[in-house]
Amino acid sequence: MTTPAAPSGNRKRQMKSASRLYAVQALYQMELSGQTAEKVTREFIDYRFGAEVEEGVDLMEGDVDLFTRLVSEAVNWQARIDQMTDRALVAKWPIDRIDPTLRGLFRAAGAELVACDTPPRVVISEFVDVARAFFPDGREPSFVNAVLDHMAREARPEAF
Repeated sequence: MTTPAAPSGNRKRQMKSASRLYAVQALYQMELSGQTAEKVTREFIDYRFGAEVEEGVDLMEGDVDLFTRLVSEAVNWQARIDQMTDRALVAKWPIDRIDPTLRGLFRAAGAELVACDTPPRVVISEFVDVARAFFPDGREPSFVNAVLDHMAREARPEAF
């Protein structure tokens, strides 16, 4: 029996990108449904990673470790991440007033900034791409870029 080949560098990047998108979706689902991180994480891994959504159309496989870590750390560090997000937002628009998808995005990105070694510029770029996936025609990607830049400078000032 042969072991499957390790994914190529490009495939690994795609899997990490998919995991970031899935983390935002999972955090959104948790907020709206009240489900635990463990339950939502298990559901995504079991039923969404690589699942066929219609004949011939499969969802992207994700990096399970990154996905699990982002969801878990977003929950563990939520108070700190939300405070960082609030400081990056205009005073009249605290995090609890913004779109729940954006809240999930800021929490997932904040988790990666606070608890992972990913370079801040990579985190910002990746989550701006996630914002484009959710808001293809809106101004949200520019907004996300500005907020994440502020959050990254607070979370990792040594990287700038």
